[in-house]
Amino acid sequence: MRDRAGARGRVETVMRQMETSLLDGTWRAGTKLPSERVLAQEYGVARNTVREAIQRLAARGLVASRAGAGVFVTDQLRTGFVSPWGQLVADHPALRDDILEFRRVLEGATAYFAAMRASDDELARIRALVQELERTRACDDKAAEAAADAKLHEVIAQASHNAMFLHLHTSVLGMLREHITINGTGLREQNADASDHLLLQHRTLCEAILARRPEEARTAMQTHIDFVRTRVNEEHGMPATGPTSAKKRRARKKPAAPEDC
Repeated sequence: MRDRAGARGRVETVMRQMETSLLDGTWRAGTKLPSERVLAQEYGVARNTVREAIQRLAARGLVASRAGAGVFVTDQLRTGFVSPWGQLVADHPALRDDILEFRRVLEGATAYFAAMRASDDELARIRALVQELERTRACDDKAAEAAADAKLHEVIAQASHNAMFLHLHTSVLGMLREHITINGTGLREQNADASDHLLLQHRTLCEAILARRPEEARTAMQTHIDFVRTRVNEEHGMPATGPTSAKKRRARKKPAAPEDC
């Protein structure tokens, strides 16, 4: 009995460690897991313990085995939070504005903590992605530029070293990009000067992170989100008069209360 209880405890411990790798972005969607042998050595357990932990994750849809290829991380964590919000965001502009308002707070925080906590490797990735943004802008490759933009925001979220920020960021950002993207290139197709503005904003943001100036990084990110929000509202014919403009419009629509109330 004690042996079986001990085995269950070891499986549970390994599974929790694997879950941490999923949550903190170490194992992102599409990542191939290390072999059972490598994981057994890393966790200091037998291979059958690793195998059972992986089976439990697979039963929950978090990883999936591909015949002859190995075990891979699914996108369950990402899609599980988003659905069924996607169509609601598309159909209700006021909700879209609320999510952008939330994104302003969320990404401001990820930038702040990235400036404090990013590792040297993460700073190098951020620097490389800024260079990629500059290269794609020079080539006027809007699709590649938009892809580098999305990757940069993801890396900044990872560099915050907060599992909840990373999970929420991935979910909300994916939800928004699905509905503000035009022909796969986002805001850059809406206006001729959008790419120049976005590149300058990303430079300012990343310079603050690389210099480890948290407050400047947060301000730069929020300025960037404000710009995105204004352009999205313009696209949908909605005035952008401040952070609570959608709520103000809704409030103005409320009927006046009777005089005897």
